[in-house]
Amino acid sequence: MLTGRSSGIEPTAAAPPPEPTRPTGEGLLLVAHGSRSAAGRAEAVALGDAVAAARPDLDVAVGFLELADPPAGPVLNRLVERGCRRVTVQPLMLFAAGHGKSDVPALVLEARERHPQVEFVFGSPLGVVPELLAVAAADLEAAGAAGLPLLVVARGTSDPDANAEAVKAARLLAEWSGSTWVDVGFTGVTWPTVPEVLDRAARLGHVRVGLFFWFLANGKLVERVRQQVSIFERGSGVEVVDAGYFGPDPGLVPLVLQRRDEAVSGLPRVNCDTCSYRAEWPGLADRAGQARGVGHSALAAAHRHGHTHSHG
Repeated sequence: MLTGRSSGIEPTAAAPPPEPTRPTGEGLLLVAHGSRSAAGRAEAVALGDAVAAARPDLDVAVGFLELADPPAGPVLNRLVERGCRRVTVQPLMLFAAGHGKSDVPALVLEARERHPQVEFVFGSPLGVVPELLAVAAADLEAAGAAGLPLLVVARGTSDPDANAEAVKAARLLAEWSGSTWVDVGFTGVTWPTVPEVLDRAARLGHVRVGLFFWFLANGKLVERVRQQVSIFERGSGVEVVDAGYFGPDPGLVPLVLQRRDEAVSGLPRVNCDTCSYRAEWPGLADRAGQARGVGHSALAAAHRHGHTHSHG
């Protein structure tokens, strides 16, 4: 398996960022999913450092929902202690699934109760946007995979809307990078799985395919898929050109800050049309109107306040 550009961040870089030397009054908490992978944690912190460097007027910090330290809640408290009087809580996530729609809003609600003197603003996940497509297409080009049949790997969720966004991202990336065939495989929870779409590519007669992970950072899921790809290559003879994942690419920094500024101006980007928290999907009807924080993260288990769900 040919491997394209990745972040180059070593696990030893996972130490928390240094405390800002001066409080600014404006805080930005970037809430990442979290991973048991030291490299994945380091990449999230590196992206936060890049955002902080681009906007010295903001007190920027990174916290995690689960599987990694520091937890988002205590990091938020430290921003308040450093003098922030407005904190934007920004999901450092690609799609609005359960974490972005329920768990991170629960963090905001709990913070408002704990710090009533502080304004807390909720930002939107990054979404499927040209900025991300440009970064992914550049990675495919650098790996020598532009124009090849394309496989995009995404994190599967129980949210149909988020899964559909992954398929949308894959199709748009194929259009952007000149591919004439594209398929998307999920790492779990939903279908199709990565081994299923790899097998489909081989059955269609493709002998060389490009691969891009629609992931912000490294982690156990990326490592597991790469093992699956290696097994597939040995058994099929198909070459998979791995273009990596986003990582702390400089191209993400303006997008993160754009989402922050949109939140502060009261113009968040949240898709509600097919959201399972609003539409009664078959088998998920009890999710519509569900309280914030009723998700699967450790954070969600601690925040069950009975608030009705809304996008705002």
